[in-house]
Amino acid sequence: MGLSLTEKRRQIFAIAERVASGHGVEVFDVQLRRESIGWVLRVVLDRQDSGVDDDSISVDDCQKVSQDLNAVLDVEDALDHAYTLEVSSPGLDRPLRTPGEYQRFVGRLAQIVVSEAINGQTFLKGRIQEVTDGTVLLESNSRLHRVPFEIISRAKLEVEF
Repeated sequence: MGLSLTEKRRQIFAIAERVASGHGVEVFDVQLRRESIGWVLRVVLDRQDSGVDDDSISVDDCQKVSQDLNAVLDVEDALDHAYTLEVSSPGLDRPLRTPGEYQRFVGRLAQIVVSEAINGQTFLKGRIQEVTDGTVLLESNSRLHRVPFEIISRAKLEVEF
């Protein structure tokens, strides 16, 4: 009996992490989906938290990881069917998932959707001011909102130009 999709995704994530770390980047997400073109394996890379301002993933990073990952997946026979490999970055409007990610983007504009209203709102848009134990402080229209992580349904950075 073969591995479930979740187990297979976990196995691929581990392989992708090994390959990515060799290039000084880390895996942000792995998705394995059947689409109209067949199976698609999407690997999203992120820069390891280096404290550097220019922490974006380059096309070159994606290309190198893609080549090496393709080779390792073939050797380890991780997928038993044909697939299309896509390697990319999280993008300018990247999701925020962990306290570390919020901390990394202090000062940036974000959108946060919460499961329990804060000051009558379930959708907040503002600048990340501070990350403390269990909360993120968001400034929106000169008002501060202390948002507990456990009620955040989803969040992402807002694109600024």
